[in-house]
Amino acid sequence: MNAVTWDQRERIIALLGEASGDPAVRAVVLTATGRGFCAGADLRGGPSSGGRSERGDPPAGGGGRVPGDVARTIRQGAQRFIGAVLDCEKPVIAAVNGTAAGIGAHLAFACDLVLAAEPATFIEVFVRRGLVPDGGGAYLLPRLIGPQRAKELMFFGDAVTAAEARELGLVNRVVPAEELEKTAREWAERLAQGPTRALTLTKQLVNASLDTDRTAAFTAEAAAQEINMTTRDANEGVASFVERRTPRYEGR
Repeated sequence: MNAVTWDQRERIIALLGEASGDPAVRAVVLTATGRGFCAGADLRGGPSSGGRSERGDPPAGGGGRVPGDVARTIRQGAQRFIGAVLDCEKPVIAAVNGTAAGIGAHLAFACDLVLAAEPATFIEVFVRRGLVPDGGGAYLLPRLIGPQRAKELMFFGDAVTAAEARELGLVNRVVPAEELEKTAREWAERLAQGPTRALTLTKQLVNASLDTDRTAAFTAEAAAQEINMTTRDANEGVASFVERRTPRYEGR
């Protein structure tokens, strides 16, 4: 069910970082194989090098747990994982093929666009284990669906179908399972043909707007426009409009 291991988490974080810095990468798709998208964190084992659980590093010196260890491992693990998606400088699409539970659900919700196959489900599983949501769940969900609905999902831990998630506003589109990969590729190709730097700045503006006041948001918007107008794609967009032709964006 694709529970996230330590090594897998670090690999995904690294790939998202590489995508941000590679001009040849114009869009990213996060998806999975098998019955599940991601069943949450794999707490049973550590990295291949040994000694650490998926949630982070052990206490220094190998002693028992001390106050601050859990908070540190959450910051370095689950929060860093979700932050890598939010901070990726390319559009990120989640193609959810099956169950997305716990941090697996938050991984999908952190993406810029979410496609879900009809059999997919989303579960805030933490309460079933007596745990507080991690991986940014209490940050993401209220911003997507409001605090009351977020609390309902987190308090009860009920499975939410793909159709229900679409109605709530957690998912952009629900498609038959056999069309998920095709639709994700079509969306990624559309994004890859777009003005990548403008999309990056738009993503940053929208994400930041939920945490800032109007003055800060307007200031950030003006700065983003200043930066974007120095790009080749902005010049191409204006030129194609004047010349009445389809723009050819390079992502630069």
